[in-house]
Amino acid sequence: MRGTEFLTDLTLRVGTGSDHFAMSHGSFKYKRSQSKMRLLTRDGERFIDQKAGSVYRLHRECLDGERKGILHLWFTRESGLGTENRFDITIQALPDEHIYGCGETYSKLDLKGENVRIFVAEHQNAGRIGKKLIREKIFGVKPNYVMDFSKYESYYAQPTFVGAVPGSHKYFIHVNCKRYSEFDFRDGYTTTFHLEELPDLYYGEAETFQELSRLQSALLGRQQELPDWIYDGAILAIQEGCDRIDEKLARAKEAGIKVNGVWSQDWCGCRRTGFGYQVMWNWKADECPGGQYPDLAKHIEKWGADGIAFLGYINPFIALEKDIYQEAAAKGYCVKDKEGKDYLVTITTFPAAMVDFTNPEAYAWYKNLIKENMIGIGMKGWMADFGEYLPLDAVLFDGSDPMDRHNEWPAIWAGMNREAIQECHKEGEVFFFTRAGSTKTIRNSMMMWTGDQHVDWSVDDGLPSVIPASLSLAMSGYGISHSDAGGYTTVMHMKRSKELLIRWEEMNAFSPLLRTHEGNQPVNDVQFDDDQDLLRNMNRAAHWHVLLKDYLQQLVRECKESGIPVMRPLFYHYDEAWCYTEKTEYLLGGELLIAPILEDGKRSRLVRLPDDHWIHLFTGERFQGGDLEIEASIEEIPVFVRDSEEGRKIVELFRK
Repeated sequence: MRGTEFLTDLTLRVGTGSDHFAMSHGSFKYKRSQSKMRLLTRDGERFIDQKAGSVYRLHRECLDGERKGILHLWFTRESGLGTENRFDITIQALPDEHIYGCGETYSKLDLKGENVRIFVAEHQNAGRIGKKLIREKIFGVKPNYVMDFSKYESYYAQPTFVGAVPGSHKYFIHVNCKRYSEFDFRDGYTTTFHLEELPDLYYGEAETFQELSRLQSALLGRQQELPDWIYDGAILAIQEGCDRIDEKLARAKEAGIKVNGVWSQDWCGCRRTGFGYQVMWNWKADECPGGQYPDLAKHIEKWGADGIAFLGYINPFIALEKDIYQEAAAKGYCVKDKEGKDYLVTITTFPAAMVDFTNPEAYAWYKNLIKENMIGIGMKGWMADFGEYLPLDAVLFDGSDPMDRHNEWPAIWAGMNREAIQECHKEGEVFFFTRAGSTKTIRNSMMMWTGDQHVDWSVDDGLPSVIPASLSLAMSGYGISHSDAGGYTTVMHMKRSKELLIRWEEMNAFSPLLRTHEGNQPVNDVQFDDDQDLLRNMNRAAHWHVLLKDYLQQLVRECKESGIPVMRPLFYHYDEAWCYTEKTEYLLGGELLIAPILEDGKRSRLVRLPDDHWIHLFTGERFQGGDLEIEASIEEIPVFVRDSEEGRKIVELFRK
């Protein structure tokens, strides 16, 4: 076990410092100050600070049971004043290793050579979007432009990564930390963890990635199985009321589309802002006089009788204009500022209050809104949005430091949603999906979606970014994810095209969930039913997804039982050097390789197949690895099936 080297080579530096982070719209400006770090002298398992006189002791334990094979390492302060609050722990890096994980990353998959912040934040902040729009207006649209990695933030940041050397070591490290940290992979010979609390690490290694995922998930937790009905077609995003839902469902039915759900994020009302059509965050059906959803429960029952589930939307914020906020404010349930007032956070163009989840009464009250106003009226699922916006200068009910709580907040939020389903005894029937996350999100959330992609082809933020986002989540231990088909963020000249929506729907058919989004400016974006071509494509994508039901259920069950992700990087099963940097293709389980069309106007793409026997899912043509230029009409996506017993069953299903 490489853990012996890991212990031998470990060094520890200590110092003191402070953080000065400012949040705007969920994004942060990071300013840190600290003293010069002091390298401690090692004497066995004691690390001695010669200057300050402090002594730290390294402890180690080999875990047992399901976690056998994991080495736990942690430090305690044996003596000294204990004023240090900066800890740099350095280990040897493996030659030629690749690094994956640290939560969710978008334009990069292999993190070797980067310094990664572990701090949840708004990935799509206003500043980034504004700079992109200006750049494109001046220089034109350049989809392959990639921003410097140091400027990225992520909805899902987790202190976990996998290291791998082709043909050799496979290992993971998880750092048990709450506060801001940085994982520095820039040096070719070492990896350094910059921490603000005493180091507490877990190390595991395995011969295969499957075994590594099993170990990793035994430590971090696993997702649950999903309801049977979610594989039975497409979940269509339809807003603006019951009548519009009926109208679009009729159109979908006439086109033969297999629809298993309707997702109406504005079920609780809407607000129209400079950013677009947004949700009124007042978590009950918009049934008031003039509301868009009168008698919503009856409509949900009617749609349910036709096999169509109704899904909604919720987040941890409350609209200031409405009655739910008035109740929360009167009871003191909101996060406070330093003056004792409700802390108001600006999201896009409007302020909102946040419920204080450290207050047990507030937590129970908010959970009850989910139980009564959502599950209680028959909802079968919802988007549990946000979670990454806890301000660092807030005052919490339990007196805890927001810096300790910030990364944990998305997991607390996911846990509330999970508990609501459990307490209503709706496991296996109702589900939710989240955007933000960190360590405990894995065991609390049921499914991720990859956030608010732009409605374009950009490597940084559009359709291509979904693949590294999904695969980095997989290597962090979160195995079930999907994306908004068509993307979300629509601003100025950035509008969804017909071709983009078609290509996105085709890709998402080969994922755990097929769900569309109307975008933040629906009138400026192409929708699934705008013409007959789009209706035919939605029909085709939904049909493919249904054909994969048994296979997808098998993969999700495997994820629940062993932590093996549904969507996997190619290197997961193929130990070929080029697979370790491939981020435009992915495996769906072990039998399907998907190579989506990621460029506008393309009717073919270069596909690299690992050395194996492959069958083109739609043409039946056979291949045995290598670089291939594969034709892909607008009605087709390059998908390859292993020529195995299981693979041939899938091919036969698609030929019927």
